[in-house]
Amino acid sequence: MGETGSGPPIVGFPERLDRRMRLGPFASARDAVKFVTYAALGALLSLFTSPWACVPVVGAGFILSVWRPDGQALDERIAAFVSWRIRANSAARAPTPVTNPPLVRQGLLQLSPHHYVAIVRTGGSPMAYLPPDELARRFELYRELLRSIEGSFAFLTATVPIRAQSIRPATTSGGAEDSLAFSGYSELVAVLSRRRYLRRVYVVIGAVGPGPDVPGRLEGRASALVEALGHLGLRPTRLRDRALSEAARRFGWPVRVAP
Repeated sequence: MGETGSGPPIVGFPERLDRRMRLGPFASARDAVKFVTYAALGALLSLFTSPWACVPVVGAGFILSVWRPDGQALDERIAAFVSWRIRANSAARAPTPVTNPPLVRQGLLQLSPHHYVAIVRTGGSPMAYLPPDELARRFELYRELLRSIEGSFAFLTATVPIRAQSIRPATTSGGAEDSLAFSGYSELVAVLSRRRYLRRVYVVIGAVGPGPDVPGRLEGRASALVEALGHLGLRPTRLRDRALSEAARRFGWPVRVAP
């Protein structure tokens, strides 16, 4: 801490210990080695073509080694994108061996003769502006909810686009002014809903047992889960039939419906 004459004392902070060491114009020694590699490639290319062929290669290597928008070089971004596309295409082409698809029966998903699954779908709830007491209460309710879940369970969080049709007002039957206002408001809703998403959370609970009362016990647990999620300010939905089949496919379970 030092004094500045008649001004207030000044506290000097030391340099960051985790900052990356620079090497000349390069952000790190790794980037410098990358530039040397590009320069060597340009020199090798000039041996088989014109001596001037190395100039664009060296220039491109210098730009790729020095310029790092958002902290990542362009060639690293391209390599990451190509790797992601290869993995995505491989996963899409890979066949999924299904020897015994799960069976949708009476609102439950039967994975095996003695293994049943129920799925509850819910959304999100804004909590950024809740008072501290309400936040603490919600946290305690959520902790009690996790403790009350028996057996196996799983969460899956996904996003779905907002459908403007679901939040548009009903069609007005007024005059020309009302129709004009309704058209403008509908356009505003469509613009605001564009490229916006809602959170969807799927909660899966399971039960394993040979007895005939296993599905009944799982139904009771699913009802208790729906009630507990409602206490958190959410609007849970117990999935059945077609909605249950669609949710099962999100988990990678190709299902079949019981006759």
